[in-house]
Amino acid sequence: MTINQIKERALNELEKIQNPLELEMFRVKYLGRKGELTAILRSLKDLPIEERKKIGEQANKFREELETAIENKKKEIGNWKLEIGNSRIDITAPGIKLSQGHLHPITKILRQVEEAFGSMGFEVVEGPDIETEHYNFDALTIHAEHPARDVWDTFFLKSKIPACAKASAGRQNPKFLLRTHTSPMQIRYMEKKNPPLRIIVPGRVFRYEATDASHSHTFYQIEGLMVDKEISVANFKAVIEEFFKKLFSKDITIRLRPSYFPFTEPSFEVDVRGGKFKDWLEIMGAGMVHPNVFKAAGYNPNDWQGFAFGMGLDRLAMIKYGIDDIRLFYSGDLRFLKQF
Repeated sequence: MTINQIKERALNELEKIQNPLELEMFRVKYLGRKGELTAILRSLKDLPIEERKKIGEQANKFREELETAIENKKKEIGNWKLEIGNSRIDITAPGIKLSQGHLHPITKILRQVEEAFGSMGFEVVEGPDIETEHYNFDALTIHAEHPARDVWDTFFLKSKIPACAKASAGRQNPKFLLRTHTSPMQIRYMEKKNPPLRIIVPGRVFRYEATDASHSHTFYQIEGLMVDKEISVANFKAVIEEFFKKLFSKDITIRLRPSYFPFTEPSFEVDVRGGKFKDWLEIMGAGMVHPNVFKAAGYNPNDWQGFAFGMGLDRLAMIKYGIDDIRLFYSGDLRFLKQF
């Protein structure tokens, strides 16, 4: 087909176009990367010199004419609107910008916590939400009649547990529950790994308790464990002080107050002050790993020492971002989430 034939056909088609969508399809058909006129221009290199000059001159002239005709047609059509039912859609109007997703504040604080501890050589490990009574309580020296069990209001599971889960538990007829803390991973990890070690264990935990501005039945914790030949409270204090400085970017002072946890001895609460913390604020529980916990994991407590700590990620996020109600984290309210 000659250029004049293509030109005649193209101008006839252009005359019939009535909307911008058809006009764009027309432009692509003739002037696009795989358009008819573009194909002719690309084939010029294969023609003899005299024929190349002749056809090249015609093709370039036609391209200029067609570009001008398309621009004129665009002005003629203007802001064409498509009617659908009773509504009118302006297809030339800019599209609605898609809103971007936002990281949940719990996710943001978790990443910051992992980065802070990662810079100090801690490995991030995860554990199952469904635990056995052995790992959640017994191996942590919280036996069936221990009064400390009252602190952990527990969701025990009555439904049937798959045989594979029972087999992995490694005990006859284990009792299953939703874990009340992330501490069971202390035992699980030490059973499979040889010291020295340093880990943090973030995860979701469950407590059977009423929900209010500062309590929830489902929330997030982070457990920490460090074991080596010579580990002392001084090592713990140095690690935690450095962690808070990294997390809050302020000079933070910490203090340890005597406390009681069944799986640590001695045990203490950790308070922080400094920066925006004008008064002492309790922020975590910690202590030196109890010898019986080492025994439950297969370690000789005469050879190894370590510290463990636990804190709520929700509480850290509330402090970091000035949130006064824990329920907001789980509300699904986009007005809240878009602030982060």
